[in-house]
Amino acid sequence: MLLTALELAGAYRIDPEPLSDPRGVFYESVRHSVLRERAGIELTVRQVNFSVSARGVLRGLHATPGEVKLVTCVRGAVLDVAVDIRSGSATYGQHTATMLDAAAGTAVLLPDGLAHGFLALADDTCMSYLCSQEYVPGTMLSFDALDPDLGLPWPDLGLQPIRSATDAGAPPIPRPSPVTPAQGRY
Repeated sequence: MLLTALELAGAYRIDPEPLSDPRGVFYESVRHSVLRERAGIELTVRQVNFSVSARGVLRGLHATPGEVKLVTCVRGAVLDVAVDIRSGSATYGQHTATMLDAAAGTAVLLPDGLAHGFLALADDTCMSYLCSQEYVPGTMLSFDALDPDLGLPWPDLGLQPIRSATDAGAPPIPRPSPVTPAQGRY
């Protein structure tokens, strides 16, 4: 697998190296030793989630304090976005965007402190999330994925994004204030 650092510290794009034969294709989507040796990340999976979305569904931005996520598209295609919400980070409020589709097998590894969202580009799109934390109600943070101040590069699909009531009512990411990293992570 190829591991490429993204614009936000601790975030990586993972591209598989497919092996083809007459039966089809095989590839490793992630290898623990590579994450540990090349990125310094220990990903212990404590929960696996899947979401299925119609074209035009916009999910997020979501973050759970303390959680690392490995996200991949197993059917369909998405524009996947992560936004830095780490207080005191040099890239606070900045984003990275990655096209994910089932054919390529590309994944993104998101460290604690990044809010995550995606826009489904095809009907019946299925996303897989390997999470380092078990879900605990009330711990997830939600932010407005359509906040114009973020300038996220959502493509125009010719329709209004379909969002949950929670996502549609989520607040914007707080604007930076003079905070030092020692004062808190988010």
